[in-house]
Amino acid sequence: MAATGSASWQPQEEGLKEICRLLEQQISPSYSADKSQIWQQLQHYSQFPDFNNYLVFILARAEGKSVEVRQAAGLLLKNNLRTAYKLMAPAHQQYIKSELLPCLGAADKHIRSTVGTIVTVVVQLGGILGWPELLQALVNCLDSNDLNHMEGAMDALSKICEDIPQVLDSDVPGLAERPINIFLPRLFQFFQSLHTSLRKLSLGSVNQYIMLMPSALYTSMDKYLQGLFILANDPAAEVRKLVCAAFVQLIEVRPSFLEPHLKNVIEYMLQVNKDTDDEVALEACEFWSAYCDAQLPPENLREYLPRLIPILLSNMVYADDDESLVDAEEDESLPDRDQDLKPRFHTSRFHGSDDAEDDDDDSFNVWNLRKCSAAALDVLSNVFGDEILPTLMPIIQAKLSASGDKSWKDREAAVLALGAIGEGCINGLYPHLSEIVAYLIPLLDDKFPLIRSISCWTLSRFSKYIVQDSGHQKGYEQFDTALMGLLRRILDTNKRVQEAACSAFATLEEEAAEELAPRLEIILQHLMCAFGKYQRQNLRIVYDAIGTLADAVGGELNQLVYLEILMPPLIAKWQQVSNSDKDLFPLLECFTSIAQALGTGFSQFAQPVFQRCINIIQTQQLAKVDPVSAGVQYDKEFIVCSLDLLSGLAEGLGSGIESLVSQSNLRDLLLQCCMDDASDVRQSAFALLGDLARVCPVHLHPRLSEFLDVAAKQLNTPKSKETISVANNACWAIGELAIKARQEISPIVLTVISCLVPILQHAEGLNKSLVENSAITLGRLAWVCPELVSQHMEHFMQSWCISLSTIRDDIEKEDAFRGLCAMVRANPSGALSSLVFMCKAIASWHEIRSEELHNEVCQVLHGYKLMLRNGAWDQCMSALEPPVKDKLSKYQI
Repeated sequence: MAATGSASWQPQEEGLKEICRLLEQQISPSYSADKSQIWQQLQHYSQFPDFNNYLVFILARAEGKSVEVRQAAGLLLKNNLRTAYKLMAPAHQQYIKSELLPCLGAADKHIRSTVGTIVTVVVQLGGILGWPELLQALVNCLDSNDLNHMEGAMDALSKICEDIPQVLDSDVPGLAERPINIFLPRLFQFFQSLHTSLRKLSLGSVNQYIMLMPSALYTSMDKYLQGLFILANDPAAEVRKLVCAAFVQLIEVRPSFLEPHLKNVIEYMLQVNKDTDDEVALEACEFWSAYCDAQLPPENLREYLPRLIPILLSNMVYADDDESLVDAEEDESLPDRDQDLKPRFHTSRFHGSDDAEDDDDDSFNVWNLRKCSAAALDVLSNVFGDEILPTLMPIIQAKLSASGDKSWKDREAAVLALGAIGEGCINGLYPHLSEIVAYLIPLLDDKFPLIRSISCWTLSRFSKYIVQDSGHQKGYEQFDTALMGLLRRILDTNKRVQEAACSAFATLEEEAAEELAPRLEIILQHLMCAFGKYQRQNLRIVYDAIGTLADAVGGELNQLVYLEILMPPLIAKWQQVSNSDKDLFPLLECFTSIAQALGTGFSQFAQPVFQRCINIIQTQQLAKVDPVSAGVQYDKEFIVCSLDLLSGLAEGLGSGIESLVSQSNLRDLLLQCCMDDASDVRQSAFALLGDLARVCPVHLHPRLSEFLDVAAKQLNTPKSKETISVANNACWAIGELAIKARQEISPIVLTVISCLVPILQHAEGLNKSLVENSAITLGRLAWVCPELVSQHMEHFMQSWCISLSTIRDDIEKEDAFRGLCAMVRANPSGALSSLVFMCKAIASWHEIRSEELHNEVCQVLHGYKLMLRNGAWDQCMSALEPPVKDKLSKYQI
């Protein structure tokens, strides 16, 4: 290739032809030879230092070549620069930049767009400072009045604003002001351009700065809002959509700017919420939820509800082109293709009171105007409650009573609306609950599948109240009718209905729990029948419904008549699915719930399940370093699900798992998992460590010190949600190991204490479960090594006692208080300054079940009463609130 380094770089004819030939083959659909061969050739050429110069030359100057070839050169250049730009010779960097700038105004739109993308990558890697000519070139193009130049510069600028907005809002040495100050006035000017593309690109660019709010935008907010109102009725839908997006973002981040104009904005949003373009209407519809989420005064919205609610309801009717209408025709006999399977997420095991909210797994469904309108109605019902019913119910009733096949979509939307307000308006709806349920039940058998499926969902939104009312005869009949209605729909022939019914049934199971026991046989028969006929996607939901059922009824499941229905199909599936098949995940999760529910009743199935989990973990750990000899690609989720199932076995079988553990290498595998670099693997590994410590500590013993060291390392100031969950489980596991290994844990006690104390001292901002587990583990360490821990007690007594006060009565809390008593015996003066807090912690017990611990606590209090002379004890008592004193009276002080 050409000599390098000269400022006037020129390509060699040979090389140029060769690269163009390869690019032509690469993009040609008719060229059927192996594309990977072409790729390898291009990779080979990219070893040459000036290969990227050829690419930019083809993009910028190969006038005789097709636009497609020039574009292909540009895209390859963009990808190469991502990895190679910083390593390139400055002369080559300079050559590429100097070739790109004149192309900003290229005659062909596709070339301009490709250049804009490459410019953004170069700025991302080299910064504005590394390309001083760029800003001037952009300004010249924007000011040129030549459409190609204006559009090309605007395209590049909009990509910079989208990908790296902060670079334009930074000080650049040698520039009097930040770049954003130079561009904003020009962007505002383009709001009024006659060219749609310039209005769209300029507005989109300014919108990128709402979150960052640079002072340049802050000070010209009036000008921005003025521009938005001018563009509000733009003939181009994509511009109107951006206007709506701006108002939605402003109400979320800077509502104060909109307050003076709020009436106008709301009026506008009502108007565009009915826009003929669905995307504009969708963007406008986001405004209502955003307004409520920003916790702005509801009264500003109240007067508009009678106009807003009918708009939302009419937008909740299925659009003719909604993809669900096509899906709804899918019969159960059609197998699912791989690309139809929605992604699934396994949540690692977590020991403690979980703060996490359940995220609806709607993230992969297409968001559209119908769903957004239903979500807005849901949010409004939670803000305004029953106030919306007088406007809403007449419309719902009118839609429900519309008869004939033509109006099925209206009936469907009315049922959706009922479900959407099921939470927020429950007080007003509750007196009519039996009428609502009586109305929904027949709809479960409607001839239109989408009415059947939405009726399942709406029924599930009321399931909590249906279960609540099942205490009396009429209420129980209603509960039973709903239950049987959903079971019938689980066996529907339509995939959409199967999915909705199974999900709705899982919700009902969670609410009903042990109420399901009398109906267990018929429930299992329906679920296992579905299990036999569902395709892969819906099969996952059946697994979930079976697992939820096991969690709900627990030991009730442990009866031969039920096991004979439940287990054979599951075992057959278990034998059929391979160790590298992702369909194994939901099956592992399902077995986890069943093992926990059956307890020792699971023993007869345990051996093959245990062994398979061990095999999966082993294979995956090998695949991580050597996928070829493992025969599978590494996927950590197999490890996480297997660890969680082993935890389920430990919890279910108790010490019965010991014989399985003793004949396996689980200990060494587990230690490896505790050191894994993936936080969810560590999280599940420490959960299993704690579970094994409870039931068979003897098998952990040979590597105890290593387990303790690794666990202690997780406690160093956890920051992210993931590392907090790991720390939480590690902390709990240390406590479980401590009470089994006793004195043997002494070498790490002080290390652990030094990590736990800061958690307790900064409890306000932290995860509740982590704080509780820290308090319990600190107590357990104090119980087994009181001499060591009590030396430091004045540093943590106060914050520790505050945390202990918030924990509910259980065995773990008893252990912590055994530690408290042991420490006070070892160092009574260490708690003197925190005595009031200690009394409050003791008073937090509803009742100490263990007589022995009750007596120990009595002794501690009496000890202090004797120790504190001359009115000091009375002074301490007078600092306590009356309810606390009442609680302490049972300790005879």
